Amino acid sequence: MNKINLFIFFILLLFFSSCVPTKDLTYLQDNGQVKDSIVVNQTVRKPYRVQTNDILMINIKTIDPKLSAMFRPTERLQSNNNEQTLFFEGSTVDDHGNVRIPVLGEVNVIGKTTEEIRILIEKRLLEEYFNIEANLFVSVKIAGMRYTINGEIKVPGTSTLFVENATIMDAISNSGDITMTGDRKNVIVVRQYPHGVEMHKINLLEKKALESPYYYLQPNDFILINPLKQKSWGTGTTGIQSLTTIISVLSLATTIIVLMQL
Repeated sequence: MNKINLFIFFILLLFFSSCVPTKDLTYLQDNGQVKDSIVVNQTVRKPYRVQTNDILMINIKTIDPKLSAMFRPTERLQSNNNEQTLFFEGSTVDDHGNVRIPVLGEVNVIGKTTEEIRILIEKRLLEEYFNIEANLFVSVKIAGMRYTINGEIKVPGTSTLFVENATIMDAISNSGDITMTGDRKNVIVVRQYPHGVEMHKINLLEKKALESPYYYLQPNDFILINPLKQKSWGTGTTGIQSLTTIISVLSLATTIIVLMQL
């Protein structure tokens, strides 16, 4: 009788431990601190500073169409935003931190924000080529938020979000969401810096994730979703799957007992 009770206990333990609980699937939990609404503290984000291999969209216009024609490749880039066009026609930051711009030639942009680059280009064009009457207009943007996501995600791979500001939740949504066996509280963000590459962890189950500097994407981020232990067990992630596994185990055990008694 004790062996039977022990066996039943083992089966029940297997059933409850193999299922993925709801608390491991719910994003940005407030742990019961907020009842009717969620108040998120204002996060102060540092402006992104351009690094090597970034691709910039540089748009330069003047009141004179003939002068503006020199910069038309950038205008065509804006009208056809796809990754191939961005790669071949965008202004790529080389290993020395420079981009090539018509009239100005090479301009060093490494470590600068897009606003600082805009001011630099505008100032040099006014000093070296145009005059104030040309009504010069310059805009500089990062050519899409390119990222790679892998692991327990429904659509792994490299994608580009054509927005100025994107979050890790945007990347996850764009990739079909994390699978049920993905560890949402231990998401790894591999980020490039001028001094090298760093790995950071972010817990997407907690509301505090909204205040993390790694919640916001930067170009060329690599996001890794590790698996939960339930995946390696192979017992099922939902109650139905686990119940099916347990029934199969019980059927096998019953068959073995019957055969042994024959």
